[in-house]
Amino acid sequence: MDHTGRRRAAELRQLLGAVMSAANNVEDRTPRALDVVALLASLPEHRLARGNVGTIVEDLDDKTVLVEFSDDDGRPYAIAPCLRSELLTLHYVPEAA
Repeated sequence: MDHTGRRRAAELRQLLGAVMSAANNVEDRTPRALDVVALLASLPEHRLARGNVGTIVEDLDDKTVLVEFSDDDGRPYAIAPCLRSELLTLHYVPEAA
């Protein structure tokens, strides 16, 4: 059987993945507004533990962002300034390798 349709889909997927990676500059990308992030260090003064997940809501300066932490129902329970270097950007859509 001829499976040329599959081959073309795989080639297209690889091309789109390469374009998306180049556009997003995945390796050099730092967390920015509206990214979903996880804390890499605890912030006891805000009662936040390493691994808590939040959303960046505002850039405060080059090194610091304001992150809102919400429960599963979307109710915020903390808003804290965080260093970009202490945040891990989470991805819910697979990226091309």
